[in-house]
Amino acid sequence: MTTTPVFTALAVAALLGPWQGAEAGRACEHKPLDAHAFQQGLELAERVRRHLDASGAQVVVLARRGQDLDRYRLRYSHLGWAYKETGGAWRVVHKLNHCGTDRAALYRHGLGEFFLEDLHAYEAGVVIPRPDVQAKLLAVLGDNPRVQALHTPAYNMLAYPWAQRYQQSNQWAIETLALAMEPQAHNRRQAQAWLQFQGYQPTVLRLGAMTRLGARVTAANIAFDDHPNDKRFADRIETVTVDSVFAWLERSGLGGATQHLR
Repeated sequence: MTTTPVFTALAVAALLGPWQGAEAGRACEHKPLDAHAFQQGLELAERVRRHLDASGAQVVVLARRGQDLDRYRLRYSHLGWAYKETGGAWRVVHKLNHCGTDRAALYRHGLGEFFLEDLHAYEAGVVIPRPDVQAKLLAVLGDNPRVQALHTPAYNMLAYPWAQRYQQSNQWAIETLALAMEPQAHNRRQAQAWLQFQGYQPTVLRLGAMTRLGARVTAANIAFDDHPNDKRFADRIETVTVDSVFAWLERSGLGGATQHLR
């Protein structure tokens, strides 16, 4: 027999936190969640909070399963940087696309808001960076100008990792990691050079010409014109995925193994 936690107004407020945009603007409204989905989202947020508090970490990579990506052999769809404020509350800084448009902005949310979406599965992925990596990221994540330093509002869900025309959510996250780690990374090109030097390898999706054409015609937030022609015409679409970031962080020693919380 299982029991359902009862959330007090204070507990819910702590999980949700204030709506603070790291950049002006908000993502457009989503359809209201039903009571069951709302409860599940808060339960997952509470479990993540307890896990993060017990870990002793100050900064972690936090991911969610917002979409079904099984056909691409991918588990998580979106990540952000979660950090612990001085008062003990956790906040997540992440980039969100504006309702399928070609624009995006940065947001600072509570754990509850991060999981109060129409999720494919109520599961979180957590990677804890090395202590020195956490310290450098913590100095950036609470500083709005530095958080925005490498942000490009032009959004492409399948942005090429080594171009600067567009930027998707996971790409912003690892470029911001490069900004924190490399004093000479003053722009996106330099941040991407650091990522390549550190051995980051993007996911390669096999997308045929008709699939690409259909996606481009029907979705404003998908483009392929930043991908090199030789790779694009060979149906090789490289992009930054959560799974590739998690694998790279462990492989490079920048972070630990992925922890899965359901």
